[in-house]
This record gives sequence, C-alpha cells and structure tokens, in this order.
Amino acid sequence: MLITMSEERAETAKWDPGFTRQITGWVGPVIKRYFRAQVRGLDSMPAAGGALVVSNHSGGMLTPDVLVFAPEFYKHFGFDRPLYTLAHYGVFLGPLGDLLRRAGVIEASRENAAQALRSGAVVLVFPGGDYDSYRPTMTANVVDFAGRTGYVRTAIEAGVPIVPMVSIGAQETQIFLARGDSIARKIGLTRARMEILPLSIGFPFGLSVIFPPNIPLPSKIVTRVLDPIDITAEFGEDPDVDEVDLHVRAVMQKALDELARERRFPVLG
Repeated sequence: MLITMSEERAETAKWDPGFTRQITGWVGPVIKRYFRAQVRGLDSMPAAGGALVVSNHSGGMLTPDVLVFAPEFYKHFGFDRPLYTLAHYGVFLGPLGDLLRRAGVIEASRENAAQALRSGAVVLVFPGGDYDSYRPTMTANVVDFAGRTGYVRTAIEAGVPIVPMVSIGAQETQIFLARGDSIARKIGLTRARMEILPLSIGFPFGLSVIFPPNIPLPSKIVTRVLDPIDITAEFGEDPDVDEVDLHVRAVMQKALDELARERRFPVLG
C-alpha cells in the first residue's frame, strides 16, 4: 500500500519548538562551557526566508557541530524560525529517532530539504557527512565534501541562498588516524550505505574502530558563519553546479585557514 507524504506526516511537521527550546536551554550551556564554544557571524544570516547553511563536519561519531550552532541560532533568531538539520537515515534507528525529529533533525533527502527551504526555514547540511567528520588529523583543516554537489542543486531548485559556515576544533577532540574507506569497500560495507571504517585514538578506550566511541576531549570550538551566496546573482540563471561548488568550498577553505592561523595550540585553542 502506498503511503503519501500527507498520510505519513511530513518530516518538517514533526519539529516541536517547545521541545527544541527545552533541549537547547539545557544542552546549550553545557556544550558551550565544555568546548568553550563560540559562534561568530550570525548577523550574516539572511534575516528571514529559507537558506541552506553548508558546513564542514567534524568530531567523528559524537560530533558536537549541531549542538554548538543550534543554541546560538535560536538565541539570535528565536523559536519562530525553525532550523532543520539533514542527517543520515541511520541516526533515526532506535528510540532516539522520534526525539531527533522533534528537535528538527530530518532525514537527508532532496525532497525533505526542498520542503523545509520552501517553507522559509533554515536548513543545515554537512555535504561531506561521515567522510568529512572522520577526516584524518593531518588534514583536519581541509574542507572535503568527497565530491558531493547535491547541496548546490537543492539550493538552486529551492531558490534560496547558500550560507557557508566553517568550524574548527572538533577534529582535535581525538586523534583520527584513517577513514578506512578502502577497507569498507573491500569488505562490502558500502552495500549497507557505510562508506568508511574509521580508526581513531581517544579517551577512555584508546584505539577505536567506530566502536566504542571515545569521549571527546574539551577542545575549543569556533564556528564562523560567512556571507550568503546568491547563486543566480553570482552565476546567472543557468549556473554550473560544479562551478558553484568550487566557489563555495574555496570561500570556506579561506575562512577555515583564517581560523587555523588564529589557533595557537591544539585542544587549548
């Protein structure tokens, strides 16, 4: 039997602003203190309307990216403007799935993103996904989306600006040795939509191959929101997706390099 979007209830309709307020009010101060987190440049965000925030992703399985950004976003814009975060379907498996949806996390798909953007919401996407969040420590400050450009098409089709955002520090919460993408391919994990088998070293378990997840070190995290990119204004009515993607990553890399130059010591910031 076919189930329509209206019958199943759209992902975006599951967002609960009251619940989100409670979560951010409790988690936000803890995360901010633990990571000494800063979010800069929120005034650069469009004051209203849909926008696609595109960010690098860091910190492995226990990435703090959203927990750093979301509380500051709501503090700035209030809870009348929802922030949706696109996530891999696997995070919704198990008992936390419903809670994540109530907090604005939606399954990553072009349809879900387009629906949220056209409703005037802000959508946060990490194009590099796990591939990016498990990048080796030696390339911690390199923007790498693994060649994924779907976010550009999503922004074009929805008619919204891309708002680049970069973050530094979360890749210092443990030592990331390798993504293990070649191993994942050899043993067939890609059939289960697992593209990597990452190796890392951290506290308290030492060497970890995905599991057990180590506790993130309290590295200082700085997130910076950059100026919006109006795709049509900068690239014309029929923009080249690869050209837009190259520009977005170049802008982000420049900003990330600037944050890296400010950083004096790993973890301490």
